[in-house]
Amino acid sequence: MSANKIIAELKSFATAERKKQNEVYFKTGLGQYAENDQFIGVRVAYTRQIAKQYFKNIAFEQISQLINHPIHEVRYCGLIILVKQYQAGQQDKVFGYYLKNIHTVNNWDLVDYSTPQVMGDYIFHHQDKLPLLFDLSQSDNLWKKRIAIVATFAFIKQGEFSPTLSIGKLLLNDHEDLIHKAVGWMLREVYKKNNNLCKAFLRENYAQLPRTTLRYAIEHMDEIERKAYLKGIF
Repeated sequence: MSANKIIAELKSFATAERKKQNEVYFKTGLGQYAENDQFIGVRVAYTRQIAKQYFKNIAFEQISQLINHPIHEVRYCGLIILVKQYQAGQQDKVFGYYLKNIHTVNNWDLVDYSTPQVMGDYIFHHQDKLPLLFDLSQSDNLWKKRIAIVATFAFIKQGEFSPTLSIGKLLLNDHEDLIHKAVGWMLREVYKKNNNLCKAFLRENYAQLPRTTLRYAIEHMDEIERKAYLKGIF
């Protein structure tokens, strides 16, 4: 399977209306986080359908053309293919390839779909590589920082919360709203598994918590408790 055939098939599903919607939704305006990203207007369902159809029959050099492509939906399709190949049993190969090409994972949906399934899962099973996530959390690059915290979702699913809390704490003073949201999301996932541990983290770090992070983290509290945490009353 060639990358060009996949790209042509993606383009066949593109619409001008969806393109405009995506450009607004993913903040491609001047000075916004995805200013240089390009969209053609393909729905996620179609992108996933194409990836599912072809992931078994595409070589890595062809995947490279996809994930390094300037069009967002093409990169997304390439990353879906990588996730499916990882889940099909090529863990070592896909992880190494993903890490080498991490610069291509450069928007929040690309991070959120692929990182827990590849980076997170692999590092959970090879915890000698956990320092990679701490290194990424100290990057100046927005997407690498988001990768660092979102990768810990794989640990949360397995009932291991320390990486999330440690990396989350390192990122509390970050200035990017997309990091505030990601940390809050991961804390909310911790809350679902161990609400007392999450509450303790929120109390201990309340003075540093961005408001967005706090609001995301407490979404599953009952209304009375949620209002109390918003006021810093514990």
